[in-house]
Amino acid sequence: MEVAKLSLVFLIFFYNIATLIPSLRADIGEFDEVWQKRAEEAWKNALQAYNPHPEEVTSSLNNHVNKAIEASTNTTDTTGAINYGFEDDDLNGVNNTVVSSRRHLRGRHRGRRSLYNGRCMATNPIDRCWRCRKNWAKDRKRLANCALGFGHQSQGGKDGRYYVVTDNSDDDVVNPRPGTLRWGVIQKEPLWIIFAHDMNIKLTQELMVTDKKTIDGRGANVHIAFGAGITIQFVKDVIIHNIHIHNIVRTNGGMIRDSVDHYGHRTASDGDGISIFGSSKVWLDHLSMSECSDGLIDAIMGSTAITISNCHFTHHNDVILLGASDTYTKDSIMQVTVAFNHFGKGLIQRMPRVRWGFAHVVNNDYTHWQMYAIGGSGRPTIISQGNRFIAPDDRRAKEVTKRDYATEAVWKNWLWRSDGDLFMNGAFFVPSGRTNTMKLPYNNLQMIKAKPASFVRRLTRFAGALDCRPGRKC
Repeated sequence: MEVAKLSLVFLIFFYNIATLIPSLRADIGEFDEVWQKRAEEAWKNALQAYNPHPEEVTSSLNNHVNKAIEASTNTTDTTGAINYGFEDDDLNGVNNTVVSSRRHLRGRHRGRRSLYNGRCMATNPIDRCWRCRKNWAKDRKRLANCALGFGHQSQGGKDGRYYVVTDNSDDDVVNPRPGTLRWGVIQKEPLWIIFAHDMNIKLTQELMVTDKKTIDGRGANVHIAFGAGITIQFVKDVIIHNIHIHNIVRTNGGMIRDSVDHYGHRTASDGDGISIFGSSKVWLDHLSMSECSDGLIDAIMGSTAITISNCHFTHHNDVILLGASDTYTKDSIMQVTVAFNHFGKGLIQRMPRVRWGFAHVVNNDYTHWQMYAIGGSGRPTIISQGNRFIAPDDRRAKEVTKRDYATEAVWKNWLWRSDGDLFMNGAFFVPSGRTNTMKLPYNNLQMIKAKPASFVRRLTRFAGALDCRPGRKC
């Protein structure tokens, strides 16, 4: 019944999209015929990507996690990956000091692998699909087969040729030069974008990414920093992998090319690290993100089929926003998986904050927050499984969850579930919604349990940008 109601809402929206154009503008200075067509196509794509049975996706992810851990037997498998047995060591020192259980973190903007000098370890099912292969650089597109969760359909630029970024400049946003990142992301054809060498890219204006693009930073130390961020607007099939994104600032806007055939006026940008707007089939993996003017990652305005995995987040206030408005009910189609991430030092809130949609938050490590970890409003569904939550010492911030703009009489009906989570230093999760899993809103939601949270430290050990070099196991 719930799915039928949503389908009716979606059809009404599609046939009346013209009446909603003002709310879809985002940073578009002139919502011309090109943008209107993109908005219409993006909504069709979102409806196709929306899964009316999200339990199928979450169960699949959990099944992969369990298989990966069962296969960890201290042997080399047929792919060449070294599989180490997991040690249930995350609880050591719990009764001593919380500091001993928190991660020893590196300096800002450095790769996670830099502290590890042992043999290659692929500790979760996404990484086991591609990592620890000596010839990974000759088979880069294998990565496109490795996504799990709601963004698993994203193929990025798998069907296209390789494009090599050789020029880190960004001084012409209307007529970008071949060799720059901006030139690559606006092309009509699918592209798998890689980098010729280490580089720091300071974006003059927001980087507009078109359909079927992969930005693959493996093999180089790539930073997008101290300028504008990345915008994924009204497109599909985008993969962003293994780069550092930090110190993103607000920009004034202006004339910006958003495709080979079109450029137009963009208003001021908010300073998000990555903004996903009305887009579907997006996978963000192994990113190191911190210190942006607004959010690190925003997914809003009908975006869906998204996976955020293996990322390392530090030093930020508003980390992940899923759904921007309590009044924009079309975000009911939003489905996002947040898996194997490390929410680390200097974070305050929104890990994630959810409106309307469905968020599967599984096997993440929350070692720092100052206000709360997971929040929301507008009746979202949040399933938290097998996460580790280490509360701050502040007694006012022990609660993992935070609900906004609703009384308890209202939010008690929102489905927020904690399953197999580990709570340390006084952390606690306030659940809500029906307890009978056979009567959940999403057609008898039944999920295989995620791996116990005591394994999270291992599952997320290599979160963030990796130090991958051709000819060596990554």
